[in-house]
Amino acid sequence: MLKLLIGNKNYSSWSMRPWVLLKQAGIPFEEVKVRFDSFDASSTFKKTLAGVTPTAKVPVLQDGDLAIWDTLAIAEYVAEQFPDKQLWPAERTARARARSICAEMHSGFTGLRGNCPMNIEAHLPDTGALIWRDKPAVRSDLERIISMWSALLQEHGGPMLFGAFTVADAYFAPVCMRIQTYALPVPPVVQAYIDRVCALPGVKAWIDDARAEQDFLDFEEPYRLQR
Repeated sequence: MLKLLIGNKNYSSWSMRPWVLLKQAGIPFEEVKVRFDSFDASSTFKKTLAGVTPTAKVPVLQDGDLAIWDTLAIAEYVAEQFPDKQLWPAERTARARARSICAEMHSGFTGLRGNCPMNIEAHLPDTGALIWRDKPAVRSDLERIISMWSALLQEHGGPMLFGAFTVADAYFAPVCMRIQTYALPVPPVVQAYIDRVCALPGVKAWIDDARAEQDFLDFEEPYRLQR
């Protein structure tokens, strides 16, 4: 059976992507949570991962002796191993666009990611309002996301970005979490998509687990002193 090593569900946006992909697609896997204690070389987190992946980061997918340690690589590997799950759009052009927006997420949106770290359990609308006022990079990133999602939903008719659930929806699920946590302003069509993503069984399961963790980590909390 596949084994997926992840970090804290409340905070680890990168871990959320492959977990949701596997869960929503109904692909069996064993979850191994490696709790964030710190990211120093001497931390239990780093020591646990040192023998598994050269990056000592999560997520990591293990298939026997093989370790895949990048989210895009994990998505591609799983899609190849389970072609019947149709994790990428079947049509060539749509598939290329889905890969393009996932790669854009992988390397971009640093304003949103840096200023609005994922924190599913928290509700920080006042913080979000200040971020929105003071951080033009966040406004620029969200403008691009709104444009992207709106166009894809219109073109493919929903309910997901390319009609049926694909890697792209799993990849942007943490963005949905950020928009919710910080109450960032989005138009109704985008909010409706976010609501549909949150209602997916695989996403809802992650959200429920994140809220149940009860693990407050100060180094992941730039905006709160306590829960």
